[in-house]
Amino acid sequence: MSDGDDETPADDGEASETTEITVDSLDERLESAESALADAETESDLDTVEGVLDDIESDIESAELPEPDDEDEEAPAESLTDRLSGLRDDLEAQRGPYAEDVIDDIESSVSKIEDTRWTEQGADEIADAVAEFAEAAGEILDGDFAPQGHDEESLVAALDSVATTVEAAGLDPDEDDETIAALLEATDALSTGLEDAQEWDDLETNEQLMAEGFYDVLGHFKDFPVEWSALKEWEQRSRPDMVLLALNSLQSDFMERHCLETFQRMGQAAKTEAVVDQMLQRAGKRDKPAIRILGKMAAEEAVETLVEYVDADKDPQLQKVTFKALGEIGDEAATQPIADKLDSDNPIIRSQAARALGLLGDTRAVDPLSDVLADDEEDTVRTSAAWALRQIGTETALEAAAEYTGDRAYNVQMEAESASEALDAGTPTA
Repeated sequence: MSDGDDETPADDGEASETTEITVDSLDERLESAESALADAETESDLDTVEGVLDDIESDIESAELPEPDDEDEEAPAESLTDRLSGLRDDLEAQRGPYAEDVIDDIESSVSKIEDTRWTEQGADEIADAVAEFAEAAGEILDGDFAPQGHDEESLVAALDSVATTVEAAGLDPDEDDETIAALLEATDALSTGLEDAQEWDDLETNEQLMAEGFYDVLGHFKDFPVEWSALKEWEQRSRPDMVLLALNSLQSDFMERHCLETFQRMGQAAKTEAVVDQMLQRAGKRDKPAIRILGKMAAEEAVETLVEYVDADKDPQLQKVTFKALGEIGDEAATQPIADKLDSDNPIIRSQAARALGLLGDTRAVDPLSDVLADDEEDTVRTSAAWALRQIGTETALEAAAEYTGDRAYNVQMEAESASEALDAGTPTA
């Protein structure tokens, strides 16, 4: 009968395909997976459990599980997912240990050694930590990894040697688990030793300065703070490295200002790679004191950066400082950009551009400066042009300036007379 046919049981294959996924069935499968995880002894066992968990996760996502009537009650899908996540965490914790973990730990220690600035005490402490690790690794791996010295290169070489040996050993997480665990214990001790070693950043500012010998020059001093007295002494000794140390260490506007003023007074005596780099960083942020210093140091490295500010018409003070600095540096690459500013609407900018051209000394500027001297409406600008021609100092430049000994502007007359005297004395530069 049809009713009877409808109730005929399906075969096993059809039953497995149509079995309904319920909260209870998923809960039972999670309990079974938890038991299997507890009994797992090898990586292969753990891989099997992981596959089971993947299947359960897929079923949780695809199943139409009931929603709770009370909105404050946790949904069954959420509860099952939480249990699944916990089992995955337990599974990962049960894996290993792996030789790759040992190598990763060693590489982290190498990076720590190379990237950290250590104090003298810290350098001794990291050498001891690496030596102890090398000894422990030697006992575990039956090798000799003792560092050949206490310098950073020797310490890193010793650690790299251990890592290479571990990688070549092909340690199995099941068969060699005790060896790997012993190595990880040794890397943990190494990491702790490096963390406990004294770093430069661990010191207070005055301790850093003291460690670098900044205060060694102090005898009887009158100025306060004492760092200012030391700064003055280092300036007298032409030690820009100590001035830079103070600038980078002392976080006060007072000392920053005095450090920058010191560099400016020192001029080319302050020109070291470290100082130039620091001033270039500041100049890149339009820092005017740094630009002045780069000019006083005649730092050719700054020309490319400073030329970009020649057109900073909205900041005339920046232009003024930049023109002078470029003039003092004396690189003729700045001649044309500055000469273009002789047509500026701002007479102050025209005047500063003229003086910068005089400092540059490029003979290509003689004609435009002569035009300014002849045609500019502002006598201050004309005076600067006459001064610039006199600084360039060639016969042509001096003759152009000397034509104005009877000029209406007194200052132009003075510059013209000086140019004329230079011609009479036969002292043109070319």
